[in-house]
Amino acid sequence: MQKEIFQRLWKEYTDQNPSAQRIHDLFTKENEIVENDHVAFRTFDDPRMNIKILSKKFLKAGYKFVGEYKFEDKHLNAVHLEHPDEENAPRVFISELILSEFSEGFQKTVKKRLNSVGNAYYSDPDLVHKGSVWAKPSYADYQALRKESEYAAWLYVHGFRVNHFTVSINALNKYDTIEKVNQFIKDNGFEMNSSGGEIKGTPEKLLQQSSTLSEIIKVEFEEGIYEVPACFYEFAIRYANENGQIFSGFIAANANKIFDSTNFREQ
Repeated sequence: MQKEIFQRLWKEYTDQNPSAQRIHDLFTKENEIVENDHVAFRTFDDPRMNIKILSKKFLKAGYKFVGEYKFEDKHLNAVHLEHPDEENAPRVFISELILSEFSEGFQKTVKKRLNSVGNAYYSDPDLVHKGSVWAKPSYADYQALRKESEYAAWLYVHGFRVNHFTVSINALNKYDTIEKVNQFIKDNGFEMNSSGGEIKGTPEKLLQQSSTLSEIIKVEFEEGIYEVPACFYEFAIRYANENGQIFSGFIAANANKIFDSTNFREQ
């Protein structure tokens, strides 16, 4: 069941973000096996669509909650799930925006959008595949949300969809370090997220990550068509601790900078 979920997510992700498919194909042309380390989702802490709701599909497929994280400066809670019985099953990372920590105007804009459809939309077990379940977004509202949270602005436009897939560097042969991977990606014309440095994390912390900058796509707003960031591709290498166990969790300081991959940038 979990295999089908990820195949469907990959198709939705690459249909919207074809550069991810191109990067995947670059690795396979080099005879590399591309394994997915994890996928990530974003949501609001509204009880109709919070982490608890978004995780249902994965729990049903046998996943279990493993880790909890807090991002104070971005006003986020997050969890990660793993499948206890399937060794190569990708991890699932779900974060939620804590609405009460934002201004009244911000909360009002978000709530208006969330309340614009009936609750039945949110109880659909396939919510993680639905994208934006709302009508056309307002570009003025999108820009207003950006002033307080790039994360919220992204979610306001894109809704419930996988935010990124992640190449497991541990499964690669030729490109067996994060430095080699990053160089390979840049040599092929892709731009990396340099927020907090191109490489997030250290071998001592047992996890290093990097990512492309998000694909820029055209979206139809109430006011017309505008270019906005969509999704990105991540790369992760995990190291063994002193007992020889490969680290399986996440580092909040790394993830904090990975979130910046979807920040708005002028074209």
